[in-house]
Amino acid sequence: MNLEEVEVLFDREQVMARVKELGQQITQDYQGKNLLVVGILKGAFIFMADLVREIDLPLEIDFMDVSSYGVSTVSSGEVRIIKDLDYSIREKDVLIIEDIVDTGLTLKYIKDILTKRHPRSIRICCLLDKPSRRKADIAPEYVGFVIPDKFIVGYGLDYAEQYRNYPAVCVLKPSVYEK
Repeated sequence: MNLEEVEVLFDREQVMARVKELGQQITQDYQGKNLLVVGILKGAFIFMADLVREIDLPLEIDFMDVSSYGVSTVSSGEVRIIKDLDYSIREKDVLIIEDIVDTGLTLKYIKDILTKRHPRSIRICCLLDKPSRRKADIAPEYVGFVIPDKFIVGYGLDYAEQYRNYPAVCVLKPSVYEK
């Protein structure tokens, strides 16, 4: 990664410390429950992998892949399901893992679809929350960091499929995507 293209918002140590705290809180909140962790691909995969290792409970894992961005920096508002869940969520306590909650439109769409499948409960855990851009009435129960209205990459988040592997959460400089 070209470090001249990004500004570090949260370094690897800050991210890992917060992931550990979230894992401890989720462990406490889900004691004795039938936990199914649902990762939203592709952005949440790194966060989810680190988070589930910090949750000290039996759990199941599944994934959904949805898209509302394409190669843009702004959500199109149109949500497409690319990969649905492999298993039933009926009577399970579902924890949706998302990389970033921006407008909330995609996440509300996902939550509405999953609610119709009769889980015992649905909660949301996101690494990053950008409430200043919210258009849907949705609020994650677990939030890693609240961030300003900037375009974020790293730790699973991308711009045109680049930057996901960077271990920190970074602001992508506008000069990169305004070319």
